[in-house]
Amino acid sequence: MATATTTHTHTGRTTAQLAALVFGIVFILVALLGFFTSGMSMEDDPTMAPRLLGMFPVNLLHNIVHLLFGIWGVMAARTHAAARSYCIGAGAIYAVLAVLGWFVPNGFGLVPIGGADVWLHVLLAVVLLAVGLTSHRDTDHVHTTARV
Repeated sequence: MATATTTHTHTGRTTAQLAALVFGIVFILVALLGFFTSGMSMEDDPTMAPRLLGMFPVNLLHNIVHLLFGIWGVMAARTHAAARSYCIGAGAIYAVLAVLGWFVPNGFGLVPIGGADVWLHVLLAVVLLAVGLTSHRDTDHVHTTARV
């Protein structure tokens, strides 16, 4: 039997666009859940702040930041370039927040970023930076399939 190889290029979203959209939606949902958890609390001490899912300290400003990251992600998902910039930019910001969480867990008196948030921020930074730095529009959705 002869085997033919065909290359298909999808016109859908690139990996960066999909990641920006998914992270954006999740950040918006986390913000909304955080508003229900913390209300209008501005507690900045990670040991005293209300906890989202029983693990992650949040306050009003923290929830607003999550909401802004969510809106940014959803809007950035429109184009590959914007989505890639979102992934790299948000990843870099979360890397800085992870380091700050070790040394300034009360976020300079603004947001609680210590405790479990440190490890979550490390994870977010790694995933977002990996997607942003490896996603290329030309090669993202080119799949080779074999036909028999």
